[in-house]
Amino acid sequence: MGESKETDSKYQELSGEEGRKKIAELVKGIRIAMMTTLAGDGSMDARPMAVQDKPFDGTLWFLTRQSSDKVSELEKDRHITLSFSEPSDAKYITLKGRGIAMQDRAKIKELWNPMYKAWFPQGEDDPEITVLRVDVEEGFFWESTGGKILLYAKYLAAAVTGGAVEVGTSGHVTA
Repeated sequence: MGESKETDSKYQELSGEEGRKKIAELVKGIRIAMMTTLAGDGSMDARPMAVQDKPFDGTLWFLTRQSSDKVSELEKDRHITLSFSEPSDAKYITLKGRGIAMQDRAKIKELWNPMYKAWFPQGEDDPEITVLRVDVEEGFFWESTGGKILLYAKYLAAAVTGGAVEVGTSGHVTA
């Protein structure tokens, strides 16, 4: 069973189903995530990836090319970090998990949409298409409370009051 623990009014510690629901709420509608993997030389590689329009259930799915660096990097180290941002809503999310690349034709068919023709001109039967499955283990989030105008008003009030005004919430989520 998931449980939440609020350490103060600005920080939340969420787990289980409650944590998954919070992640689902935050990432819904964000179309691009930056995916970071460990490069062969020990540095970090990051690239934008299209987020599938599927309800979050603890797993995120992506389509990529079998010959891409990220696929070979995941064969050596399955750790992935996904970063999401929606500045217009003041939402920022970082998810950590483990990824695996697979040639699952049924999943490719399920995830396929015409937008992918730009990367896979042969269509959904392109032999280079690979599914990337990311099982999320934990995440961190930051979000404002209220809209953009209210957020700016809170920033101003926090500056005037020396930080006494709450401008949003942040938290940690575990699977």
